[in-house]
Amino acid sequence: MKELNSCKEAMQNSIENKYFSIAHLYKDEKAMEMHIHDCYEVYFSISGGKQFLIDNKAYNIEPGDLFLINQYDSHYLSQIDKELHERIVIMIHPDFMKQISSDETDLDYCFHSKENGFCHKLSLTQEQQNRFLYFINKIISSNGFGHDLIEKATFTELFVMINSIVKDSLAGESSKTGTYNDQVDSILSYINKNIQSPISISLLAKEFYISESYICRIFKATTGTTINKYMTARRISIAKSLLAEGYGVGEACEKCGFTDYSNFLKAFTKSVGISPKKYSQNCNK
Repeated sequence: MKELNSCKEAMQNSIENKYFSIAHLYKDEKAMEMHIHDCYEVYFSISGGKQFLIDNKAYNIEPGDLFLINQYDSHYLSQIDKELHERIVIMIHPDFMKQISSDETDLDYCFHSKENGFCHKLSLTQEQQNRFLYFINKIISSNGFGHDLIEKATFTELFVMINSIVKDSLAGESSKTGTYNDQVDSILSYINKNIQSPISISLLAKEFYISESYICRIFKATTGTTINKYMTARRISIAKSLLAEGYGVGEACEKCGFTDYSNFLKAFTKSVGISPKKYSQNCNK
């Protein structure tokens, strides 16, 4: 398998081919705003960085951290601390993951389990990091006769390992939760509990007894994005999940918290790349 040097290219390849792609990146690409994409993402940090905001949790990034992001998780990588930003990103089409799973072994588990103690972040031990890199190197170095079988078999073994780590982590409740400003923690929790209702910055300021300028400043400083961009991304993430479950476009718009249908259409199409109707049709073929 060819090792790519662009996260966007890896994402496009995995979606177009309904397979998986691997990118090894050393420098920061142009930062994306809060976004969602139609594939799973595994982000393995080699050099460390500053912070990941995934749904309503913000995580500090240290060398050896592994992040698991599904196709409905809105996420944003804040500005890194240093010029070198080495990481490995795996993009996976959900259909491929289902294809290689079995009745007994659900390899999707690590992306969709929301049990108590669930965390998008796994802090791998040195042995686990070495094992992860061994699997990656074996996949990207496979060539010649049988390379496709070696890729799939090694990928499967890699995700058996990742799922085992997730299950062990949940069983021991040792997952590290997100770390961020306590006030912003409360703001994120409030937004997510009330995301289906109209939420304004003035409403949040009154709810938390602080000024509008201050609440905007601490939210941006802690999460790396604005309140409005965060709410839009979360609502689109919810809408994608609802459309995939078979809800109509109008129902999804209402249930995810958009008050204006035309704004919903514009925001969804801009973020996802296709209209809600087209997205629903693709999900429910």
